[in-house]
Amino acid sequence: MSATSPFASPSLRPSRRMGLIALIVAIALAAGGIAARGWHEHALANQVDADATPTVTVITPRAGDLKQELVLPSDVQPWYDAPIHARVSGYLKRWYTDIGAKVKAGDVLADIETPELDQQLAQARADLASAVAREKLAETTSQRWQKMLASTSVSKQEADEKAGDFEARKADVAAQRANVDRLQALTGFKRVVAPFDGTVTARKTDIGALISAGSGADGELFRVADTHKLRVYVEVPQTYADRIATGMPAQFQLPERPGEHYPATVIGSADAIDPSSRTLRVQLEVDNAAGKLIAGSYADVHFDLPATPGALRLPVTALIFRKHGLRVATVDAGDKAAMKDIQIGRDYGTRVEVVAGLGPNDRVIDSPPDWLADGDKVRVASGDTAGAGLAAAKPGPAMAKQP
Repeated sequence: MSATSPFASPSLRPSRRMGLIALIVAIALAAGGIAARGWHEHALANQVDADATPTVTVITPRAGDLKQELVLPSDVQPWYDAPIHARVSGYLKRWYTDIGAKVKAGDVLADIETPELDQQLAQARADLASAVAREKLAETTSQRWQKMLASTSVSKQEADEKAGDFEARKADVAAQRANVDRLQALTGFKRVVAPFDGTVTARKTDIGALISAGSGADGELFRVADTHKLRVYVEVPQTYADRIATGMPAQFQLPERPGEHYPATVIGSADAIDPSSRTLRVQLEVDNAAGKLIAGSYADVHFDLPATPGALRLPVTALIFRKHGLRVATVDAGDKAAMKDIQIGRDYGTRVEVVAGLGPNDRVIDSPPDWLADGDKVRVASGDTAGAGLAAAKPGPAMAKQP
């Protein structure tokens, strides 16, 4: 056989086969390494993208209630409340009613002793008697001069003077009589009387006290209040002012009587917003025929107001306050953040009423990240995802330590 024959060197075939196998293994290892590196790089990129995409909780706006309850503090006052002052000066002779006494209109509360007024009345009566005497004399003189004028014994000028003097005396009598009537009327105020049916809520004088006529704060003798009905005054914020109308029913509650509600009715308002507080003063009427309610109390008034048509409610945690104004972040069909400008109506503390800028089917992000911008990709947390997160966070059973 020739030296070039394949059968000439059979010992070389195993080495070639081993080399070929080694080459194939090397190529496979290299390809596997490259593929593994590419897979890891792709997984790392996906992980980075996943970590960069925030997971958000989505809520749906809730429709507002058919009616809403408005609770405001109020001031309960008597139907009538009158401080009683003296119209004449003197000394308190006697008082007949004390605080808590029930009185009728015209009942005597106290008597005032008025020595000065009595003397003035006596002097006025004496002045009246003197004026009447002068009037009679002037009348007689005038009649005589008129008779003498008929016989031309006196001049017409002198007769007219006597007639004029008589008319002046008549006027003086009228003035003196009016003064007597005035002083006589003042003596009627020596008896202090109740102006209406009610309860004596204050007595600020005592027997022997010096009484000065007038309406100053120091001159108040008694105070009478009519509490068969009560007036309740409420300061309604401007936001709700247009919802309050005359005849609207309401209820109020006293803090010392929890669970008890008393019916009330709106009977009027100031019809003007107070510029200092931006509130509307509203007056309500409450029946107190049973006498259970005390005037001057503090109470909470409950109004049932109709809700704003089309209004939605959101938790305050969904609101975003930025330089563009008040906004919320929503999730569009492509799972991207979409910022929406909204207008809120009433603030309920943990919730707000949205009156414009939001639809009932919008998916609103609750507690959005501060850096979230319009168009950012987001991941919506589902129930399964949340459950998986809780399961992953739950610690597993303790493992035995390997030696």
